[in-house]
Amino acid sequence: MKDTTTQHAEATIIPRAEHCISRSNISEQAIKVLYGLKKAGYTACLVGGGVRDLLLGHEPKDFDVATNASPEQVKETFRNCRLIGRRFRLAHVHFGRNVIEVATFRANLEPESDGDVHVENGRIIRDNVFGSIEEDVWRRDFTINALYYDIRDFSVIDYVGGYEDLQQGIVRMIGDPAARYHEDPVRMLRAVRFAVKLGMRIEENTEAPIFELAGLLEEISPARLFEEILKLFHGGSALQNFEALRHYSLFRPLFPMTDRILAAEEHSFPHILISEALKSTDKRIQSGKPVNPAFLFAAMLWEPMQELMMPLREQGMPDIQAVQVATDQVFSEQRHSVSVPRRFAIMVKEIFVLQLRLMHRSGKRPLRVREHPRFRAAYDFLVIRSIADDRLSELADWWTKFQECDEASGKKMLLPDDKRKKKRRRQRKAKPAPPAE
Repeated sequence: MKDTTTQHAEATIIPRAEHCISRSNISEQAIKVLYGLKKAGYTACLVGGGVRDLLLGHEPKDFDVATNASPEQVKETFRNCRLIGRRFRLAHVHFGRNVIEVATFRANLEPESDGDVHVENGRIIRDNVFGSIEEDVWRRDFTINALYYDIRDFSVIDYVGGYEDLQQGIVRMIGDPAARYHEDPVRMLRAVRFAVKLGMRIEENTEAPIFELAGLLEEISPARLFEEILKLFHGGSALQNFEALRHYSLFRPLFPMTDRILAAEEHSFPHILISEALKSTDKRIQSGKPVNPAFLFAAMLWEPMQELMMPLREQGMPDIQAVQVATDQVFSEQRHSVSVPRRFAIMVKEIFVLQLRLMHRSGKRPLRVREHPRFRAAYDFLVIRSIADDRLSELADWWTKFQECDEASGKKMLLPDDKRKKKRRRQRKAKPAPPAE
């Protein structure tokens, strides 16, 4: 195994005959970009997750290209190119809805170096110092993501032992893990996600600092963490990622209110509810069905909302209003950790309110609820709650049957209406007639 803490390693070249990557498995658009840059006289390599997945026999989700051409030179080469980013200047080559991301090889991170780089408290704020492929490899996070497929001779270039780690199923940080986590704490989440997704183990030195440095995530932009949450929980391995995040103390910075409740009530309703919701999400993704972030956040924040709602009810606030106020309070607190876009927060509030309305099975209310645009999500959430709390099983079974009925059959299922006695209005006493003059 190569030493990944020094930047003076010789490259290992894996020739075409010794690896399984075929151009037929690379997207047509990525091939066009690779050959376009080569034709223009530049070095061009497929890099990162695309190379990793191809070597594992998986179908890559994205194909990223690295080159010695500057972003401006890439733009000159492709008319369908747009430059984006400030922290990392990138070129996006557009093919309709498909985009091939092209990054220029990057060099060192020293703030005093020539070029556009800015570091604060060990964290990379801006980095546009360009270099060679030999320098670029040390900028990547894990060895398995630092393999380059060279379009010139179809070989795989490996400076850090990533090919061997891939074969042995190891997620290993390039360089000093603690320093790399300080540069970008999100790398801790990536280590967990790759290990779970690829069925690998995190190398001992890469793993050890995570337990102590998990709190660094509190300094990351809540908006960026929202995107990381979707990658963790909408990739088909949500339940495994949830358990791994809790194991490494990474869940607490993401969902502090939920983590506190889980710590106090291990293996009880909150834990079961979240686990079942994540199992359901995994099944939908594996079946090719769509998923909505609102369902995920409903599961994560249901118990914190309940905790805030109870005092409001005790103060005499109507149930629906109490749920609405408590939900707003939960999201107001949660946005300091993970910022949830308003449209999803509104959906979560609707799902929560509908849990109250699903309690009614008489009169015309069930018919109206069944037509609500958020009914299906609320029903699915009720079913998940019933798995965690068997007192809701009969109610969930009733709604399962009711939602599948036509209108006539559905009306027969309705329970007798619990008509409330109307309060009699007090009869106003007739005003005495004014005295006769």
